[in-house]
Amino acid sequence: MSEGINAAAIFGENVFNETVMKERLPRGAYQRLKETIENGSELDPTIADIVAHAMQEWAVENGATHYTHWFQPLTGVTAEKHDSFIGSPDAAGRVIMDLSGKELIKGETDGSSFPSGGLRATFEARGYTAWDCTSPAFLKKDATGVTLCIPTAFCSYRGEALDKKTPLLRSMEAIDREAKRIFHLFGNFAVNRVVPCVGAEQEYFLVDREKYLQRKDLIYTGRTLFGAMPPKGQEMDDHYYGVIRERIGAYMKELNEELWKMGVTAKTQHNEVAPAQHELAPIYAKANLAVDHNQIVMETMKKVAGRRGLACLLHEKPFQGVNGSGKHNNWSLLSDTGVNMLDPGVTPHENIQFLLVLACILKAVDVHADLLRQSAAVPGNDYRLGAQEAPPAIISVFVGEQLEDVIDQLCSTGLATHSKAGEVLRTGVTTLPDFVKDATDRNRTSPFAFTGNKFEFRMVGSSDSVSSANVVLNTIVAEAFKEAADQLEQAENFDTAVHDLIKKLLIGHRRIVFNGNGYTEAWVEEAGRRGLPNLKCMVESIPSLTTEKSIRLFEDFGVYTRAELEARSEIEYEAYAKSVNIEARTMIDMAGKQLIPAVIKYTTMLAQSINAVENACPNADVSVQTELLLETSELLSEMRTALRALEEKTADCAAIADGKERALAYYREIVPAMGSLREPADRLEMIVDKEFWPIPSYGDMIFEV
Repeated sequence: MSEGINAAAIFGENVFNETVMKERLPRGAYQRLKETIENGSELDPTIADIVAHAMQEWAVENGATHYTHWFQPLTGVTAEKHDSFIGSPDAAGRVIMDLSGKELIKGETDGSSFPSGGLRATFEARGYTAWDCTSPAFLKKDATGVTLCIPTAFCSYRGEALDKKTPLLRSMEAIDREAKRIFHLFGNFAVNRVVPCVGAEQEYFLVDREKYLQRKDLIYTGRTLFGAMPPKGQEMDDHYYGVIRERIGAYMKELNEELWKMGVTAKTQHNEVAPAQHELAPIYAKANLAVDHNQIVMETMKKVAGRRGLACLLHEKPFQGVNGSGKHNNWSLLSDTGVNMLDPGVTPHENIQFLLVLACILKAVDVHADLLRQSAAVPGNDYRLGAQEAPPAIISVFVGEQLEDVIDQLCSTGLATHSKAGEVLRTGVTTLPDFVKDATDRNRTSPFAFTGNKFEFRMVGSSDSVSSANVVLNTIVAEAFKEAADQLEQAENFDTAVHDLIKKLLIGHRRIVFNGNGYTEAWVEEAGRRGLPNLKCMVESIPSLTTEKSIRLFEDFGVYTRAELEARSEIEYEAYAKSVNIEARTMIDMAGKQLIPAVIKYTTMLAQSINAVENACPNADVSVQTELLLETSELLSEMRTALRALEEKTADCAAIADGKERALAYYREIVPAMGSLREPADRLEMIVDKEFWPIPSYGDMIFEV
């Protein structure tokens, strides 16, 4: 039997957390560092040497030989360069293990080899990593040994953000500043800090590693580019929340243990809808820590899978025909006095502060729907958004029956007199308890749904960092808060002014509220009538980064400069084109070197078999074999024609110099051409004998784990 884990005993044992700091740092240094972490005050540089020494001693005692500035460049994954603690030998030839304050605070890496969107030329190599003390250092233990990982921001020589962390920290300062003003308007002057809190649910697939290694498409692109559906998919709904298989359970057990040791609050685990698909959800943490933890989660998922003969697939759509994977970003705002700004209370119609916050958020999402959609744009999400598994590409807000009723009261009369209450749920079984159910249902089709005391942004892709989504959420809501506070702080009669403002905002942005089925064509038509943007693909969403509206927003709050936004736009176009180009070249390679030769072998065998039967028995009926040979040969010819077309179009698109035009060409030309190649190939898979087909089938991949 499997041994149990004492989660409480191991939790955070590989983290330089508050408990460790309190034990190892002098009282004064500990207090000054804690002040920075908890209250956002400026870091005292004089304590850097003290903290570095304590951190190094703790790490070495736990087996560490190296440290690294762990950062998140615009590749979407993490990066690290390892340096040993060994200093220069003394006269006796002995070395001292050391980490200086300077080495803790500042690192240097190549600022031009990571994506920079033109912010760094090749000859301008210098880039800096800067210690983020608000996210604790941790130990990574793997085949390379034990490494002390120091979370850092990454910027250029001129201070431009080259990473995911720096804009996030800037946006957290912006929302903190403006949210405090809202609290203070209502007399809550004890509030000194407001922190965005995030819980990022992570969906993923697990497949057998040996089968994974037989598929070039999974290796190079993370998704299957060919593959016919097996007789059974997810239509029986038997995998969702089903009994976890022992092999997967053993994986989850080791994954939890690894994550708990690194301070990640892995809470929930279950089977997801698609076969071989699963989910992990953590407890909420402040936004920058949640982003760091999600990167740790994704990296650890892959590492543990490799140890157990599995491959973890984080692509948004690894298998066509079954659900893809997303990442639900649960977002709320918490004050240092313990008040959640998104908690409506028992009687929301009487909670004026909550209603103002709600109205501001509706305004923010409505005004900047294009930016919020873009924040979830990665190439893989194009294959998922809008299907019967994920939110549509149209941004709308689900508020539930209770809040929609309050909004309707305020919009019609300017006064809300009641809130719908949850009724008693009666099961009709005497032995089952009756209880009061929630005042409203949930909506799985909404991209931005209110779920009781938080908003759940359901669009983020499973492979993507949740940083971009939270940068946008923090900044657009900060803008709405600022505009509300600017107006209300000048009001002669606050009570009248706040009621009038809430009504004005709700009437002005009521169009963004939609509680219905977001999967229907009727909603697409209705959204069009409402004037809501429908950005169906990543390429269409990228221009929203550099509109004058967006530039003004981000510059006003110090989150991005115009140059940083233009750089990110360029990087997004380049990333899309490169991603689709790799997929196209992989399809060309697989079709030309594996699938077509396999079909030729099969048709040759079939033709020889027909000849053999006719020679042995001239009167035998070989019509079935002949029909099969003709059908296979016709599909083979269709596949070869589609392959040539894809080769030509890929070469043409790769030659386009302009980044935006190249990305558009890949979307308009290459993606359809890839579909044209896949269609006959998948039909051939259903005909050709399995012993001839050179790659594992969907059935092999998703049902044999």
